[in-house]
Amino acid sequence: MTKHAKDQRVYPPTHEDIYQSKGKYPEPSICSGCGAVYHKGRWQWGKAKPDAHKHVCPACQRIHDRIPAGVIHISGEFFDEHRQEILSLVHNIEAREKTEHPLQRIMSIHSDEHGSEIALTDFHITHAIAEALTNSYQGTADTAFTEKNDVMRIHWTR
Repeated sequence: MTKHAKDQRVYPPTHEDIYQSKGKYPEPSICSGCGAVYHKGRWQWGKAKPDAHKHVCPACQRIHDRIPAGVIHISGEFFDEHRQEILSLVHNIEAREKTEHPLQRIMSIHSDEHGSEIALTDFHITHAIAEALTNSYQGTADTAFTEKNDVMRIHWTR
């Protein structure tokens, strides 16, 4: 894994997302999983026409395949003392991001005595949550990508 500086772009330089469509979906299309509508070149919330094409959006496909784009591990004494508050912040960030960007979602949250691990469907929401944690509670967010640059991993601690 390679460590990236805080001011670098969200995506690594050689990123290739196998869940990103190589072309455009026919319009209108509706996701058979979440109901998001593909319109004007992007997935968004809205009503689809009755004759809309049925597809599975990239977020629903990732959730089905259990292959996250990002993973945040949160740990430390501060987290142990403020777990509910911090996880509420995580859910609030998801709600805000998902309102405009249906593909930015939490896939799962697993917690144990060592901390919590959050799996996410997109690099941008992964980065947004890590940034919110750092801005709200300080702490340290170490970012790394897998060798294939297909999963962003962040470890936040305080």
